[in-house]
Amino acid sequence: MAGLFVLPRTGSSPINHDKRDIKLGFIGLGQQAMSLLNGFIQIKGVEVVAGCDVYGVKLKRFEKRVLAFNAKADIKSKPALYEKYQDLLKRKDITAVVIAVPDHSHAMVAIAACKAGKDVYLEKPMTFTINEGKELRKIVRGTKRILALGSQQRSDPNFQHAVQLVQTGALGKITKVNAYVGAPPKPYDLPEEHIPEDLNWDLWLGPLPGNIHYNSQLDPPISLDPEINEKFWEHGAGTERWVVDLQLTGALICSI
Repeated sequence: MAGLFVLPRTGSSPINHDKRDIKLGFIGLGQQAMSLLNGFIQIKGVEVVAGCDVYGVKLKRFEKRVLAFNAKADIKSKPALYEKYQDLLKRKDITAVVIAVPDHSHAMVAIAACKAGKDVYLEKPMTFTINEGKELRKIVRGTKRILALGSQQRSDPNFQHAVQLVQTGALGKITKVNAYVGAPPKPYDLPEEHIPEDLNWDLWLGPLPGNIHYNSQLDPPISLDPEINEKFWEHGAGTERWVVDLQLTGALICSI
C-alpha cells in the first residue's frame, strides 16, 4: 500500500500535530479498509474515532484493532461503532472519513459525506457510473471539500518513477503502449447462499435492487476466534467481476 496522508484544511489557526486534531471515521470495514487503517491510524495528529459496516463481525474486528493500537499509543478513547453511515456522518467532531464500501455505493456515501462537511478519502473506482462521477464532482466543488481517490498505481513511487522515465525521454520516443485492464465483467451468476445473521443485506445492497441474492464472494466472511480474515477480495454487485442489471447505470444517482 502506498503512503497515505490526510491534509488538514488551511486556516487562521495552525494545527498542532502533537495532538490528535484530525478525527477520522471509517465507512466500510472489509479487507481493503483494514489495510488502509494500518496506514491512517499511525499518522501523527490522526485519531480513528468511529467505524461503520453492515456486517457485525467486521465491526468487532475494527474495534479490536483500533483498541490494540490505542493501548500501545496510550490513547484512552474507544471507537464508536455504527451500522448506518448516516449516523456516523452526523458526528460534528469527525473531520474526515475513509470510504471503502462496495463500488455501487461509492457515490452515494461520498456525496453524503461531503454534504455533511467531511473531507473524504475514497477507494477506487471513484463511482460506479459516469453520471455518478459528474454528480460527485459537482458536490465536491459545491461543498468545497477535499476528496482524495485511492489509486496506488498513481501514488506508488515505482509507478511515479516509470512515468518520469517516459516524460523525461529516458526511454526514447514512445510509439506504442500495450495496456491490460483485466478480464471483462460477466453476468452475476453465483449461487444463492444463506445470509449471515449479523449481515444487514438490505443495507449492503444500498441503491441496488432488492432482488439480488447473497453470495459470500460479495462480502467474504471472517472469524475473530480464531482470527481468520477474508480469503478473497470482496466484490460489489456491479464491479469489475460481475455485472447485474446494466439498466441501472442512469438510475443509481437518483437514490442519493
